[in-house]
Amino acid sequence: MKQYLLSIYQPDGDPPPPEVMDPIMRRLDALNEEMRAAGAWVFAAGLHPPGTATVLHARGDDMLVTDGPFAEGKEYLGGFTVIRAPDLDAALAWGRRLAEVITLPIEVRPLYGEG
Repeated sequence: MKQYLLSIYQPDGDPPPPEVMDPIMRRLDALNEEMRAAGAWVFAAGLHPPGTATVLHARGDDMLVTDGPFAEGKEYLGGFTVIRAPDLDAALAWGRRLAEVITLPIEVRPLYGEG
């Protein structure tokens, strides 16, 4: 089976308050458990805000090190899930479920060298 990256894009700014976030996280936990039971779930993680990033850029023999995100934007990669799926349609079905649960855009992309 191929592996797919389900990238979660979230808006810049503070996270929603607990009364909004807590039910989303419960639904996300249930979906992750469903993916595990189906043998689709490989790995998932949330990321700290882009301001915590450090960017390394090789320039010949030098290494440029800068704080903050590589690209400025109104949305950023906030987390991801790696899944196994027999094909793109199955991966899109899991991505659709994830988008419904967390109400944020999900990018589905196959990983190289799998399947």
